[in-house]
Amino acid sequence: MRQNISGTSPFEPIIGFSRAVRVGNAVHVSGTGPVGADDADAATQTRHTLEIVRAALEEAGARLEDVIRTRIYLTHVEDWEAVGKAHGEIFGTIRPAATMVVVAKLLNPTWRVEVEADAVISDTN
Repeated sequence: MRQNISGTSPFEPIIGFSRAVRVGNAVHVSGTGPVGADDADAATQTRHTLEIVRAALEEAGARLEDVIRTRIYLTHVEDWEAVGKAHGEIFGTIRPAATMVVVAKLLNPTWRVEVEADAVISDTN
């Protein structure tokens, strides 16, 4: 059974996507930007983005501890350490597989980071 999780992004209805999709025990969270923290520094944007990811996971019945993979997109290579540390504040003991990629631009030009996440809900949740 498929469960679509909507968020508050103004781009969802325009592009035609869900914040997250759950199928069985797998949850896939779409690329998530720091909506509401657009003008913050990269670390703050990352923390804010991960809170949006957490909320989507919880709505789908998952927890941060269920995350097995993240993908982090940066617009400024010099932000890698600050973004990595913010990611580590949340995932330091969970340690999902992670990829960090530098891109030319994100959908909103003020965003310095965007994050995707995949989770597998364990039988013990």
